[in-house]
Amino acid sequence: MSLPDSGDPPGLDAGRDTRARAALGGGGHHGPSRPPGVASPGRETRDALRRGRTVTPAPADIDYAELHCVTNFTFLRGASHPEELVQRAYALGYRALAITDECSVSGVVRAHTAARDLHLPLIIGSELRCRDGLHLVALCTSRRGYANLCALITRARRAAPKGDYRLTRDMLVNTLDECLVLWFPHAADDTGDGRWVARAFPERAWLAVELLAEGNDRRRAERLIALGEDVGLPCTAAGDVHMHERGRRALQDTLTAIRLRTTVSNAAGSLYASGERHLRRTRTLARLYPPELLAESVRIAERCTFSLAALRYEYPREIVPDGHTPSSYLRQVVEEGIRSRWPEGETDKVRSMIERELELIADLQYEAYFLTVYDIVRFARSQGILCQGRGSAANSSVCFCLGITEVDPSRMAMLFERFISKERNEPPDIDVDFEHERREEVIQYIYRKYGRRRAALAATLITYRPRSAMRDVGKALGFDALQVDRLARAMQWWDGRAIHEERIVEAGFDPANPVIHRLLTLVRALQGFPRHLSQHVGGFVIARDALHELVPVENAAMDERTVIQWDKDDLEDLGLLKVDVLGLGMLTAIRRSFDLVHRYRGVRHTLASVPSEDPRVYEMIGQGDTLGVFQIESRAQMAMLPRMRPRTFYDLVIEVAIVRPGPIQGDMVHPYLRRRNGEEAVSYPSEDVRDVLSRTLGVPIFQEQVMHLAMVAAGFSAGEADQLRRAMAAWKRRGGLGPFEDKLRAGMQARGYSDDFAQRIFGQIKGFGEYGFPESHAASFALLVYVSAWLKRHEPAAFFAALLNSQPMGFYAPAQLVETARKAGVDVRAADVVCSDWDCTLERGTGGVPALRLGLRQVRGLKHDAAERIVHVRQTRRARPDRPFDHVDDLAHAADLDRADLEVLADADALSSLAGHRHRARWHVTGVAPRTPLYGGVATAEATPLLPRPGVGESVVA
Repeated sequence: MSLPDSGDPPGLDAGRDTRARAALGGGGHHGPSRPPGVASPGRETRDALRRGRTVTPAPADIDYAELHCVTNFTFLRGASHPEELVQRAYALGYRALAITDECSVSGVVRAHTAARDLHLPLIIGSELRCRDGLHLVALCTSRRGYANLCALITRARRAAPKGDYRLTRDMLVNTLDECLVLWFPHAADDTGDGRWVARAFPERAWLAVELLAEGNDRRRAERLIALGEDVGLPCTAAGDVHMHERGRRALQDTLTAIRLRTTVSNAAGSLYASGERHLRRTRTLARLYPPELLAESVRIAERCTFSLAALRYEYPREIVPDGHTPSSYLRQVVEEGIRSRWPEGETDKVRSMIERELELIADLQYEAYFLTVYDIVRFARSQGILCQGRGSAANSSVCFCLGITEVDPSRMAMLFERFISKERNEPPDIDVDFEHERREEVIQYIYRKYGRRRAALAATLITYRPRSAMRDVGKALGFDALQVDRLARAMQWWDGRAIHEERIVEAGFDPANPVIHRLLTLVRALQGFPRHLSQHVGGFVIARDALHELVPVENAAMDERTVIQWDKDDLEDLGLLKVDVLGLGMLTAIRRSFDLVHRYRGVRHTLASVPSEDPRVYEMIGQGDTLGVFQIESRAQMAMLPRMRPRTFYDLVIEVAIVRPGPIQGDMVHPYLRRRNGEEAVSYPSEDVRDVLSRTLGVPIFQEQVMHLAMVAAGFSAGEADQLRRAMAAWKRRGGLGPFEDKLRAGMQARGYSDDFAQRIFGQIKGFGEYGFPESHAASFALLVYVSAWLKRHEPAAFFAALLNSQPMGFYAPAQLVETARKAGVDVRAADVVCSDWDCTLERGTGGVPALRLGLRQVRGLKHDAAERIVHVRQTRRARPDRPFDHVDDLAHAADLDRADLEVLADADALSSLAGHRHRARWHVTGVAPRTPLYGGVATAEATPLLPRPGVGESVVA
C-alpha cells in the first residue's frame, strides 16, 4: 500500500499560534485555498436552506464515507448539530455519513430526518470507550445489530450514575453481533488490544487510521498500517469528526474547557492540536490518505444498510383480553361508555360522530393506542384519582366514551372534525392530567404492569439559552465570577434568542472590545446546543418487548426512574408511541372539593355532572372575580375578563388561549376584542379563510387554525403544515421559520391574497412560536376553568378549603386565599387544636351554610407528625369531644409535643380554646415542664395570670 507523494497540505501543521486567528472563523484559514469570491459549501448549504431551495452536492474528487463523527449530542465535545453535519457531508459529496455519538444514539433521529430529506445514506453507530482504555466505534448493519447496540448502551449506562457509563471489554463479547467495529489504537505498538479486537470481531473489525494534520501524519499512517498487518486487521480511513466546518474550532475548544470545568487557557494540554476534526473536502483527504483506505470506508458503508425508517412500534399485548382483537375490544368498551354517558340513548348525531371516529381509528390502526390510554385512566379512576385528558385525539367522542376526557363532544362538535389527521398519518396526541399529589401512583402502576424493561420516560433535551451560555462561556474564557454574573443577568427572557449589544452596555461592558466580541460570538454559536438529557415530566414510552432494543435506556437523576435517549420531538419524528402522564394541581383541588361537598351535603359531583352554562358562574367570571380559579386567576386574565365577558363555554376556550405570549405578540388580542365588542367589522379575504377563522371572528388564535390557514390560503400540503407546526414550536430555540415565510407569502400571493395579509399572518405565526395554544388543549382546560369557577360560586367554603389543602399551587399565598374566601362570604374559623384536623375541613355554620375550619397545616412551622398526634389523641377521647384537652399541659404531654411545637401553636393562636388568647397561651407554653418518672401523672395547678388580651395591631403583627 503506497502513501500519497505529497506530505501534509500547506497550513495543516495546526500550530497553536494560528488558533486565535482561526478560532472565530476569521483569519488564519487552513487547508486548500479556493478561488476568490467562492463561498464554502457549508455557507452555500446554509444559505440555500434558509431560502428554502434544494441543496446541490459538490462533485466529489473521490468516493469517501465518514465513519467516525460525533455531534453536539456527545455533550460538550461535539461542536455541530446533527443536521449541520448531514448537510455539510451532502454538500461535499460524501457517499455516506456515520453518526457515532459516545455511548449514545441521542443525535441520530435529527440526523436521520435531515439525511432522509437529502437522500444521503446515514449509518447509525456509537463510539465506545472501555474502562481499560480500549476505544472502538460500532456501526449497525441491520435491525438486529441496532438492537444489540442499543442493549449494550443501555447496560453500560444503567451501570453508572446519570450522565456517565461503565463499559468493560467483557461486556462487548457476544453483544455486538451484526455490527461492524472500528478500532482506534493508542500507540503503534498496541498489538495486544489489536489482536483481542481481531479475535472478538472476526471478519468485521478494522483499524481506523485518522490523520489530523498534527505534523506527523506520514509516519503515523505508516505505523498504523504496519500495526494492522501485524494484528490481522484491515485499515480504513476515518476523521474523528467533531464539527461540520473548521470555523467551529473555537467553540469546540470552549466546550472542552466547559466540560473540564476550567478555562480555555488552562485546558491547553487537553485541547486538540489541530482544527482538522471537521468534514474535509475529498481532495484534501486524497492528499492525506492512501486510496485503498478511502475506498475501504465506502465498502464498509455499503455493508451498513440499517435505517431508522425500519423501526416499527408494536403496542403492548396485554391491553387486549383473550378472544378480542384491538378493534373488537375498543368497540366493546366504547359501547359500554355510550350506555354510561347517555343512559337514555344517544342521539343520531352522537352515533354518527362515534362511528366516523372508530372508522378512522381502524383505518390508521390506532385502536391499541386508545386502549393503552384507556387502561391507565381506568386504573386511576378505580383508585379515586381524578384525571382529564387533553390533546387533539383526546377531544373526541371516543375518548369521552372511554372516560379519558369529560368534555362532552356535543358541546364542542366543531373541534373534533380533525382530531386525527389521516392525511398526515400522525400518531394520536393524548395527554392525561392526574392529581399532582397522586400521579406517582399512576406511574408505579405503569411500571408494575409493563416492567422496567418495557416502560421508561421520554427524555427532555436541556439546551443552552442566553443566560446559561453566557455563564459557561464567560467562565471558560476566564472572566471572574462577578463579571460573569453581571453579563448573565443582563440577558432578558423577552429578548428570546437575540443578544442585543445594548444589554452588554447596560452591564458595563464594551461590545467593541475584542474579548467581549469573542465572548458574544461564542455565546451566539452555543445557543440551542444540547447541554444534557433530563427527565420528561411524564411522557411514557411503552413497548411490546424490550424497550432497550428500540432505543437505549439510561438512569435518571431521580431514584427509580429511567429515561430513553430520545426526547418527545424525536419520538414524534419516528412515529413512536408516547403517553403523557402529567400532574395538575387543580385536579387535586377539584377532587378534594367534591369530597368535602359529598361529606357535608351527601351529593357526589364529577367533572361531567357539574351543571353546565350557569349564568351566575359567567357573571362572576365576567367581573374578574376569579382568584383561585384555574387558568384565569392571573392579573392579566382578571384584567381581560371584564373586557371579554365570557358567556359560553367556547368563550372560555378562547379566553384560555388568548392571554398567552403568542397571541399577544402576534397582535391578535385587540383585534379580537374590537370585533367581539362590535367596534370593528369582521371581514374575510375569502370564503376559505372564513371557514377557518369564523369562530374566532377572523383572528387566528389557535395553532390548528394557523396550520389549516396555511393549507387553504397558501397551498401547503398536510405534511408541510405539520412541519410548520413543529417549526413554530422550535423556532425560538433553533430558528427554522425562514423557508416557510417565502413559501407562505408566495402561496398566498398566487391565490390572490394581498402581501399585507400574508405578512400579518406570518407575524402571527412567529408569535405562536413564542407560545401558541392548541384549541384541543384549550377545550380541556376550559372545562376545568368552568368547574373550578362553579365550585367557587356555589361551594366557596369547600373550594377554598380544597385549595388550601392542595398548596403549594397557583399564583396566590394561603393568606390571600383566606381573605378572598371571607370576601366571598365564607365563615373562616381559625386553626384550633381542639377541633382542627391537619387539613382544612367544613363545619356546620349559620343557617346550614358550611364554615371553613382552617387545618393545622396552616400553622407555620408545625411538624406534620406532631399535628397527627394531636388529632389521634382527640380521636381516642371521643367521649368528651367539646373538651378533649384539659389545659395546655395536658395537650403537651398527651400528644408528646416539644417546646417548638407548642410555641408555633401559641404564636398562631391555635391554643385559644385552652388558654383564652395568645398572651396566655405563650405563658402556659413557657410553664410546661417535662413529666418526671416519679410524678409523671401529676399536673401542677397554677393560677391563671391576668394578662391583657392582645390588641388588633398585635394580632396583625403576630
